Amino acid sequence: MEFDNGILHLDVFLSVTLGIVVLFFGKRINDAVSFFREFNIPEPVTGGLIFTLLITLLYFVNGIEIIFDLAARDVLLVYFFTTIGINTKLKDLLSGGKPLVVLLLITIVYMFLQNLIGITVAALFDQPAQVGMLGGTVSLIGGHGTTIAWSPRIAEDYGITNAMEIGIACATFGLILASLMGGPIAKFLITKHKLKPLQVEPLDVGIPDEKKGNHEINSMDFLDAIFAIHVSAIFGVLINEGLENIGLKLPLFVTCLFAGILITNLIPKSFPRLSGRTWPSRAPAIALIADVSRWAPFWQCR
Repeated sequence: MEFDNGILHLDVFLSVTLGIVVLFFGKRINDAVSFFREFNIPEPVTGGLIFTLLITLLYFVNGIEIIFDLAARDVLLVYFFTTIGINTKLKDLLSGGKPLVVLLLITIVYMFLQNLIGITVAALFDQPAQVGMLGGTVSLIGGHGTTIAWSPRIAEDYGITNAMEIGIACATFGLILASLMGGPIAKFLITKHKLKPLQVEPLDVGIPDEKKGNHEINSMDFLDAIFAIHVSAIFGVLINEGLENIGLKLPLFVTCLFAGILITNLIPKSFPRLSGRTWPSRAPAIALIADVSRWAPFWQCR
């Protein structure tokens, strides 16, 4: 930790520690306030908003700016999306049927609308179209990971020096707004239409509260899951470099996600592995790692 010219620099260790504090703080508030639980407001959003206000207040009162070292965030983003790839089975996508196609079409239409609105608003403020794209699908569909991946390229190619700040601000706003709106809207629709699942599917992220005591994860389970993630990430890096050599640049976490999908769906489950275990797709250890690493984007909320 260093303090220089009114700027407090927090290293990786302290940044991660503060991120955990924010999460626990939000959980304690959610546990105490039934409204937040009832409408499924994520704990990091609750804690993150409060800490954001405190940090903002500190800046306006004393002029102290806090800068976080977010290297751990970038690693955890790769971890999280790789676990999503490992848990993805193509047969599930094929079973989605008509609802999946309708949802995909709606998403594509809204992607065009996002970019159109973003470019229009940017033009109204005499800003280049690329700023509008940063406020469109780059941040709102792609999220923090895509914003982090593309902002330096946009800054370099189009001379928008604050591209990262614009993109992160839009992604954070979209993330918080979606979290605050998603829970209440989902609850309203579920209650109104009395919706119930046809079958209970296992969670890709996290473990149900009522079953947490029944899921034992030993050190070998955890290390095997880490090993599977690292193997997928290595292939993801190779895919990323290959695509970059032919002129196609994709965020690293995207190619790691693809690598996880390919390994899960192309290699037989019985394929012999060094650990002597089956590929840990949808295993409790993978769910645990995904659950921990998925909070990485919220560490941007500062």
